[in-house]
Amino acid sequence: MPGASFPKGRDDQRRAGLPLDPTGETLPPAGAARPVTADSGARSAAAPRDAAEERPSAAEDEDFSSLVTAVTAAFGDSTRRRIYLFAREAGGVTAGEVARRFDLHPNVARHHLDKLAAGGYLEVGLDHAAGGAGRPSKRYRRSGRQTGLPVPPPRPDELLTTLLTRALALLPAAVAEQLAEEVGAEYGRSLAAQMAPGDSQRSRRTAMSAVADALTAHGFAARAEAEGSTTAIVRDLCPFGELATQHPVLCAVDRGIVQGLLAGLCRDSVPVTMSSRALGDASCVSVAG
Repeated sequence: MPGASFPKGRDDQRRAGLPLDPTGETLPPAGAARPVTADSGARSAAAPRDAAEERPSAAEDEDFSSLVTAVTAAFGDSTRRRIYLFAREAGGVTAGEVARRFDLHPNVARHHLDKLAAGGYLEVGLDHAAGGAGRPSKRYRRSGRQTGLPVPPPRPDELLTTLLTRALALLPAAVAEQLAEEVGAEYGRSLAAQMAPGDSQRSRRTAMSAVADALTAHGFAARAEAEGSTTAIVRDLCPFGELATQHPVLCAVDRGIVQGLLAGLCRDSVPVTMSSRALGDASCVSVAG
């Protein structure tokens, strides 16, 4: 109603029979435009955005889950956290030094150190003591890997992965799978050499646990499970995400990594059978032998 005016005070509103606004603002008669104030404009501008606009994608959820799994697998144990800090501050430690510092059996100290090495948080080298006799000790030093949750997370570069899968698609399927597996195996052997330089042969069960730790550090959220006389590696996540579903040949890279790690840790060629969700199986599982 152009030119209309409304009583301003609350007493005037009562006398005029107008409803009272709990905020103290004057309510106009039905059908009249409500005056716009600076406050009401600010409230409108600050209206919450659609929650769907800010909801993380499934890939982001998987990235976050794989990162949390990797960090907790390495540092979920309080003793292991203290051992890592000790190794970082000392500039390098042996299993014997850790055992004495934390009153642990040397095998227990070595287990913690190897788990940190499998996750990529410690680098392993051989300590040849001057004038010392016998087998050199392994010395564990802090690696360059971050211990926090990086942003963005370490998902394989999608551009390079897409380029790889398209290049493999130009090859016959059997050739592409063999190439992908060879690349994975070479990478797995290099990881094993970093994790256990100069080590004697490990048992298959011990090696499979180390492989699961290494895969977890690379985004697979893997765990080792005993299955009768064998040990299986079960993966809850895949760092390749939807690309693996679109290009299942990437599963051959995963299989190759496991084979390469086992070959390096067991000092022998170990055949690996693998099931994969990307290939239509119920789960992603690797079984050695």
